[in-house]
Amino acid sequence: MSITAPRSTAAPSPLARPGAAQNPAALRRAAQDFEAQALGALLQPMFQGLDTKAPFGGGAAEGQWRPMLVDAIAKDLAKTGGLGIGEAVLRELTRLAGQTQTNGDQNGTTRNPTPNPEGSSP
Repeated sequence: MSITAPRSTAAPSPLARPGAAQNPAALRRAAQDFEAQALGALLQPMFQGLDTKAPFGGGAAEGQWRPMLVDAIAKDLAKTGGLGIGEAVLRELTRLAGQTQTNGDQNGTTRNPTPNPEGSSP
């Protein structure tokens, strides 16, 4: 008996929409999402040691919903400024988006914005 993998007829969606790098709202949202992910990773260990078997504990259901609670807390923290990671990421994304626009060649590709450390041409 042989099993064949299902074939997809739809083309895979791109990871980023063309022109999204120039959209300040999209850059801000990406930076905020990044900070929320980082905060979630930092908050997760804090909730792991909590006992769910106390008289008013949620038991197994609480354990299943806890990751969503941590995610919601992290998103709220990121919306209100969080640790400042999002602002730093936003500055860097904005800088890189500006370099992408100015360093593009005729074919629409971008060059490496970092100079060669030896000072020689590539």
